Amino acid sequence: MYRALTRDIEVTVEPYYLEDQSDPEDSRYVWGYRVVISNRSDRIVQLRSRHWQITDENGMVDEVRGPGVVGEQPVLGPGDTYEYSSGCPLDTPSGVMAGSYQMQSAEGEFFDVEIPAFSLDLPGMARTLN
Repeated sequence: MYRALTRDIEVTVEPYYLEDQSDPEDSRYVWGYRVVISNRSDRIVQLRSRHWQITDENGMVDEVRGPGVVGEQPVLGPGDTYEYSSGCPLDTPSGVMAGSYQMQSAEGEFFDVEIPAFSLDLPGMARTLN
């Protein structure tokens, strides 16, 4: 699991390989990931938008921006959590995802919350550090 804490908003990500949706012979590798957003602050916040940077093992970067997550813009009160799952296809057997959520406080302030960088690695693949 990967974790980041920004302004008492914790984001935890757990990636997993989706073998049944992948086709390595056709250079198609698919991962799912489960995200848990926990409001550890004493303020009400709403997730307004997302920004992802998805980098494959060749260094090709795909940026994804949009409102909310999985069609929702959840409101989290103090102590609340929100969980969702999504997926990401790549043309290579490994990659990295990272990003941020734009949040808005009940007072109208906008601020960014870090999504921790997490690796997408084919199970059983030897890892090399550069």
